[in-house]
Amino acid sequence: MDMEAYCLKTLALEVPDRLAQELENLVRSGWFTSEAEIVRLALAEFLRRNKLRLQEEHQLEDIRWALSLKDAGR
Repeated sequence: MDMEAYCLKTLALEVPDRLAQELENLVRSGWFTSEAEIVRLALAEFLRRNKLRLQEEHQLEDIRWALSLKDAGR
């Protein structure tokens, strides 16, 4: 995924010191160019892997909500 092709939004986040140290180590060892790159890739991977499940959960919530309205109208 070419991040340069997209408009980027800045997010501020807090992570535990241990996790921050691991990110710094990955950048220092050359695996990634920056901590921001790691976070972008991790979020993209999370969404790729969980998109369908998250959509299903939201749809089920909507169905439960609609059924509760239907039941309340009885």
